[in-house]
Amino acid sequence: MTTDPDPRPPRAPRRAPAGAAVLREEVTEAIRAAVFEELATVGFARMSIEGIARRAGVGKTAVYRRWKSKLAMVVDLLSAFAAQGLPAPVTGSLYGDVRALLEVASHALRHPVASQIIPDLVVESARSPEIADALKAALVDSQRGMATSIVRDAVARGELPPGTDAYRLLDVVVGPLYWRVVVVREKLPPGYLDALARGAVASLRA
Repeated sequence: MTTDPDPRPPRAPRRAPAGAAVLREEVTEAIRAAVFEELATVGFARMSIEGIARRAGVGKTAVYRRWKSKLAMVVDLLSAFAAQGLPAPVTGSLYGDVRALLEVASHALRHPVASQIIPDLVVESARSPEIADALKAALVDSQRGMATSIVRDAVARGELPPGTDAYRLLDVVVGPLYWRVVVVREKLPPGYLDALARGAVASLRA
């Protein structure tokens, strides 16, 4: 038994939709760098796709192919920033770990992302749940993971009692440092990080 041939013409191969060209990584990186510069220069409220495209040396279409809005762009950048993370210091002692954490944090807080961009986005997060969630992932969650690791190791060495609140480490370490470097913007005096580390260790043991 034979069957009639299909009268419909053969389907043409599906073509990629217009604008679906492969995104060049060097262009994406140039746009990301432009976003950070725009945020640091004019802030989120005044930042525009036009300004970002101009600073990156690309057309607006190149920006919109990657992100649908400036909010989506900033949330994506903050998420990438959070994903980088920093390994918890492992020095063999609680004081050494806390002191190393302070050293890294003091340098990080001088970066434009922390000193100029983060305070601006903290203000914007009150109006944008998306920014608030991205900030939490970039700042809070990653730091809490580091603090948990430091305290867990200290408990295992017998330097802290079981049940020590790891998040308190951030309260007594990052809080004062952020205030001094980002808010007050004063140069840290000699021995400040040593004293802060000693105070944090004493507070955790109290």
